Amino acid sequence: MEFRTFVFYFLATILVFASLRVVTLRNPVHAALHLVLAFFSASGIWILLQAEFLAIALILVYVGAVMVLFLFVLMMIRFDEQTARQGFWKHFPLAAAIGTAFIVELGMVFMV
Repeated sequence: MEFRTFVFYFLATILVFASLRVVTLRNPVHAALHLVLAFFSASGIWILLQAEFLAIALILVYVGAVMVLFLFVLMMIRFDEQTARQGFWKHFPLAAAIGTAFIVELGMVFMV
């Protein structure tokens, strides 16, 4: 295995892990920090593809501006987790149906 291939798989693994943590974490600040990690991993993959401008633009625009603003807003507001969880089970069947439809559609795309 070449070194570039190893680095690609390493960055791709970190990217998938960080993306899954963004979706599954309950704390929005920790989710935003994992999103920053995902952006850095994606920019590393862009660098492997010799697209340095896109990698730097990803870091400057998303990490440098959008995520800093997002983290600033998240840390300034008072987020009450109890009120956010009140209607979870009421909306769960609809969310599960939409998620299942999305997975089926994604599977159909990959079958083609």
